[in-house]
Amino acid sequence: MEPKLASLREALAAHVRDGDRIVLGACLEPHIPFAATYELIRQGRRDLEVIAPISDASTDILVGAGCVRRVTGAWVGNVSGGLGHNYRRAFEEGIPHRIEVRDHSNFSLGMALMAGAYGMPFAPVRSLLGSDILRSNPELRVIENPLADEPDPVVLVPPLCPDVAVIPVQRADPYGNAHHWGNQGVVQEAALAARKVILLAEEIVEPEVIGADPNRVLFPGFVVTAVVHEPAAVHPSPMTGVWRRDTAFFQDYHARSRTREGFEAWLEEWVLSVPDHAAYRAKLGPRLEALRIRRRVLSPPVNYAGD
Repeated sequence: MEPKLASLREALAAHVRDGDRIVLGACLEPHIPFAATYELIRQGRRDLEVIAPISDASTDILVGAGCVRRVTGAWVGNVSGGLGHNYRRAFEEGIPHRIEVRDHSNFSLGMALMAGAYGMPFAPVRSLLGSDILRSNPELRVIENPLADEPDPVVLVPPLCPDVAVIPVQRADPYGNAHHWGNQGVVQEAALAARKVILLAEEIVEPEVIGADPNRVLFPGFVVTAVVHEPAAVHPSPMTGVWRRDTAFFQDYHARSRTREGFEAWLEEWVLSVPDHAAYRAKLGPRLEALRIRRRVLSPPVNYAGD
């Protein structure tokens, strides 16, 4: 097998096209690939459908930059501030342009990705019954359970099969095998449902390191298209065991993006005038290093011996 290493710029330029359906933020609040968000903006991607249960400010930034045609998600905003100002402006006022929205709950979005991963025509759920989501998402269908003797409505959730899933991991080998620990969110479902998977790894290790702890591998390396070594790719979101959340960064973004002019100034400062993520890390300087997790909470050793 050939190594799959690429720079972030190379990986996104080669594998993300205008109009693609892309997963960003499959782990809910942590492990959000902000480095990919910024690079997609620099490359001028347009008409994307962003799929994410909770993308924190990532989707809001892409919407404000004019990259998004449709949002399929459970929540868009800023965990440190609440509302996503760009998201609301786009939906309500068409600034910078109108976007489509396909509402989900966190659960139904995970089930949609699971259906895509397993090749199922739909996933049945009950939790959406009685919710406004049924009115706002025309792709959902309510039917009577054909196996029940009594009235038993269920919601059919169609599968989601993204074109690309961008997934941050703590470590990976050059061939796409990776360790991911902490909150798993819908990482596994997104990777197996997507046509292409791009890993953003904190560190690159030898295959033997990954093979020594196979239960931390959520999906096989052969589904991975590209492996990018990009430390702090998740900033300002946290990564289990590596980075704390940069709450002040989120709060600053929330305050400045309240107006269109404020957002454009923020975008110029942190994305458009910064050539790549290495320069972004340098711009953060000591602030980034202060976010590094020093405390160690280790799991007990396990024995994989078979005889």
